[in-house]
This record gives sequence, C-alpha cells and structure tokens, in this order.
Amino acid sequence: MSHLVTAPSTSTDSGGPGRDAPKPVRGRPRRRAAAMAAALLLLCAAPIASAAPGTADGHPPVHGAAPLYVSHYTDNTVLRLPPGGGEPVTVAANGLTRPTGMALDASGDLYIADTGNNRVVRVPGDGGPQVTVDTIDLSRPIGLALNADGDLYIADSFNDRVVRVPADGSGQVTVPTSGLLHPNGLALDGAGNLFVADFVNDRVVKVPADGGPQTTVPTTGLSQPTGLAFDGRGDLFVSDSGNNRVVRLPAGGGPQRTVPAAGLNSPYGLAFDPAGALYIADFNNDRVVQLPVRGGQRTLPAAGLHTPAGLAVPPGRDAY
Repeated sequence: MSHLVTAPSTSTDSGGPGRDAPKPVRGRPRRRAAAMAAALLLLCAAPIASAAPGTADGHPPVHGAAPLYVSHYTDNTVLRLPPGGGEPVTVAANGLTRPTGMALDASGDLYIADTGNNRVVRVPGDGGPQVTVDTIDLSRPIGLALNADGDLYIADSFNDRVVRVPADGSGQVTVPTSGLLHPNGLALDGAGNLFVADFVNDRVVKVPADGGPQTTVPTTGLSQPTGLAFDGRGDLFVSDSGNNRVVRLPAGGGPQRTVPAAGLNSPYGLAFDPAGALYIADFNNDRVVQLPVRGGQRTLPAAGLHTPAGLAVPPGRDAY
C-alpha cells in the first residue's frame, strides 16, 4: 500500500464504494455526537426505535456471498447474517455485555470485544466452547484486528493504548504509540502496518510494522472517528461518526472523499465482503447499510437491530 503523504481535500465521491464521556481535548470546545458518546462510552444506552428493513434505492435488500457478523450492542448479542439473505442467527457467545469490535481468523474463529466485561472472547468456528483471550488489565476494549500471523490487536480504549496478543502464547505486549485518547477502530494494511482511530483526538494514526515512528494520517475535518476498513485497492475507509459520514482515503495519497451514503447517524463498524461491497453499522439508526460496488444504498433485512456496532466478514482469498 502506498503511504498517504499529501494533505487531502474534501470532495464527494461520485463513484461506488471503493466513552464515560470522552476526555476533553485541551484548549478547544468538543463537538459531540451525543448519543454515540452516551451509548459507547457510558455503556448504558437504551434501545431506540428500530428502523424497518427497506432500501434507499427501491431495490430488494440483499447481501453478499459471505456471512456478515454484527455486534448487537444494546442487546448484548452477536448476530450472523447468512450469505445471500435469510433470517439472522444469534452466535453462541455467553455473557456478553455491550459487544463492539470483532475479527475473524482463517479457521472461522470469531473474536469479540466484550466491552462491558473488559475482556475479549473467542468463539470457535468448529462449535467448541467459548474461550476468554488471555489479557491483562483491559478497560473498555473496542476495536480488534488480526494480522497474517494470527496476532490479535486490541484497542484498549480507556487505557489509551493498543495491545497485541501474540498467537504463539508469549503474552500481551503494549504497542508503541503516542498520545492516544480512547482509541477505537483498528485496521491493518497489506504490509502489516497498524491504523488506529484516535477517537478523542479526531485523527487516525499509523503505526509502522517495521517499528518506525507513529505518524498521523492526513485527513480533513474528522470528528470522533470510529470504524476503519481497507478495500481491495488499499484505500482506507473511516467512520467519521461525529460528522455522520464515512470518508475514503486513497492509497496513493489522492484527495479525501466522502462515501455516498445517505442518512447516516453515528456510523460505527465497517466491513467489505468478497465482492467489494461496503457495509456500515449505522449505529443510531439501528440498521446496517450496504453500498454495492455498482452503486446505490440498501438496508439489510435484519429486523430488531438496536445500535449495531462492530461488523466482521470471514477472511479469504478474494476478501477485502
């Protein structure tokens, strides 16, 4: 992936898709997406009216060729939406409280940030018993990411850090970062560089895989960034939750663009399916929307969602 090296300008993307309150930033007032802060950081959100399934473009709501996992924040569950549509299935995860970020490994094991319980759990894809990941002193973990070696990265939000749990069992280590305030979503690019949504600081930072110094990704006007995801071209997508939009940062350093998604309210988790469609957890609208590569916007038929937060799609040869 090419580095983002020029300060992008903001424009509208005309093509297809590719919290206790946050700590104040010193010296300037904070703009708040109030419901997001209350729900995700106070961990006491009340359900709001569920959005009825439907579409924004008049087409039947459909979904891609891979299952989509959705963390059902206020209902303390994770749902699996079957490929091609069908009734959602509740994942057999026990004792969750306010689940948020998720990640899937190559064997089908699902990792869930059990935010309210200050832990991460693993639900084996073969139906085996749920396991609590061996971590130390997590406080409100949110974003998760897995690298090619199976190492798990955790945004340990209220400790203002990111930790890594190596697949070899050698024990948790703290990723070297600087100045994070309530880190949120995580994503890894094709070279293994780690990207962190630095929620309170209104920025995204990059932590190089080679141990080089942390840098700030050039963006324009971010407010409370949450979810992150890369598409197949290496473009980085960011849920700009305080601005009720998703933005795209081209891998080659071109101008920042706003993804054409209508009516978002505190967008959160992001994911791509194998066909390249973008999914957005539209947190305060109680829905997940799909932006197919060919254009348009659709609401997935998953009745009864309450504040969907994290999204995950199984990795694979053609997955994004």
